Amino acid sequence: MLDSNLFQYTGTTLSCEEVNLEVLAGTFGTPLFVTSARSLIESYRAFERAFDTLPHFTCYSVKANYNLSVIRTLAELGCGCDINSGGELYRALQAGVSPSRIIFAGVGKKPEEIAYALESGVLMLKAESLSELKAIDRIAGEHGKTASVAIRINPNVTAETHPYITTGDSKEKFGIDEAELPEVFALIRQLKHLTLIGLDMHIGSQIFDPEYYVAATMKLLTLLNTAKAMGFALEFLDIGGGFPVTYDPLKPATPIQHFADKLIPMLLPAGITVIFEPGRYLVANASVLLTRILYKKRNHTGKEFFVVDAGMTELIRPALYQSHHEIQTVTRHDNTIVADVVGPVCESSDFFARQRAIGDAGEGELLAVMSSGAYAAVMSSNYNGRLRPAEVMVNGSEVKLVRKRETYEQLVQNELLEELE
Repeated sequence: MLDSNLFQYTGTTLSCEEVNLEVLAGTFGTPLFVTSARSLIESYRAFERAFDTLPHFTCYSVKANYNLSVIRTLAELGCGCDINSGGELYRALQAGVSPSRIIFAGVGKKPEEIAYALESGVLMLKAESLSELKAIDRIAGEHGKTASVAIRINPNVTAETHPYITTGDSKEKFGIDEAELPEVFALIRQLKHLTLIGLDMHIGSQIFDPEYYVAATMKLLTLLNTAKAMGFALEFLDIGGGFPVTYDPLKPATPIQHFADKLIPMLLPAGITVIFEPGRYLVANASVLLTRILYKKRNHTGKEFFVVDAGMTELIRPALYQSHHEIQTVTRHDNTIVADVVGPVCESSDFFARQRAIGDAGEGELLAVMSSGAYAAVMSSNYNGRLRPAEVMVNGSEVKLVRKRETYEQLVQNELLEELE
């Protein structure tokens, strides 16, 4: 469900926890991301309760939202981090996460990123090709290290989700096909500077049916037994993330307990620590994007538009995935209007909603684009010379600015312009 108890109307005005969103917009301007700390905490605790009978280690997938305060809030609860680049590793370390609680994924790690991870002492590097295994071994040898690695397996399970966020199919770039594993295991025996400690998979995102996890996990458990029979002493079985959240109240997400009920009986007899990598599940419904209506317009066909000051540069998911986000007027309105909610960017795909029934707000009023905590700020851009927005975190009645709004000066600070003679 959406976190309606944390973003709700107090009287006629939408609030985050105990703070009026009108006040936040007046203080920090718009566009503005507003995150509920309580939502982060409650989502993590709900996940841990679901899997509490299974020996496991939860690593937040930083790519969903890498704000330092978001990472730190989860880390203080005991959550580790799943990172995908040197930059995400740096962010996790800056947020105070212990390297021993960080796992490094990614299909295209650069040599300097591998070296950075080894020198930092991360728990493991997840290898996705034979070439990467050789590179990790070489770099570990150069640095006098022994690299702990897991193999990301492609289980050839195609989950029913958007094609851009399916990752367990042999047609995609991710992982090592299960048919290649004999060659992989033979290679690992030859490499002197790495130790195989786990097997890993990730089949996609927004997967509503637990049976896809069941099918993929069965394959992973079979491969685990094969690896053990070959003498590999594995410590971890990583089944990834992809657990669903509710964006549209008409399409509620499958409760996390349903996944736990299917997976725990399968995984518990393996006698191994299971790693989970929830990202979206923990953060998606913890944030809203506040945006102000600049103009209302009607074209010659009678079609209505709300032109707002946020756009695809702040939240690209509707343009990229045709994703649904609920949109609420910050001031409650009894009357509704059917309109497109569009941004100021010079692209026809710059919209948040098409032909959506929405409160009949006026110019200058605020809208809240709900469920904007995952794959929003992290995918933002400066296209059209736009400034990345500020971000605030609310905890009860306390408000903290956790990211400053960019300035025009920052747009050009890394560019070099040769002086004219």
